[in-house]
Amino acid sequence: MSERFDLARELRFESAHFLPNAPEGHKCRRMHGHSFVAEVWVTGELNKTTGWVIDFAELDRHLNPIRQELDHQLLNEVPGLDNPTSEELARWLWRRCGAVLPSGIKPTRIVVRETCESAVSYLGADSQSP
Repeated sequence: MSERFDLARELRFESAHFLPNAPEGHKCRRMHGHSFVAEVWVTGELNKTTGWVIDFAELDRHLNPIRQELDHQLLNEVPGLDNPTSEELARWLWRRCGAVLPSGIKPTRIVVRETCESAVSYLGADSQSP
């Protein structure tokens, strides 16, 4: 029987956006900002020597450049985020994380919070476990 461990790291960033595809008159069509919190959940094999899947400091080294791409930016100007809903941002983060994580470490869930009362959870293109 194999064990599975999921780890999470938070990415906090301040960004502005507007939603050009929102209905006419919707408040989110106007430019506004959020203090975003994204949880990046990853999985991988447990290293029997270290006792961890990945050192959190190493995970930070891979994720911090992504955070910097988003922090104090207009999300609509970030390539791939021309309609930066929380759902689209979660999918964008999944793709970016999958591209930069070390071999054997995969994203399993991305949670994006644009306010303390709302969240979006993305589990990848299919709902099957990695």
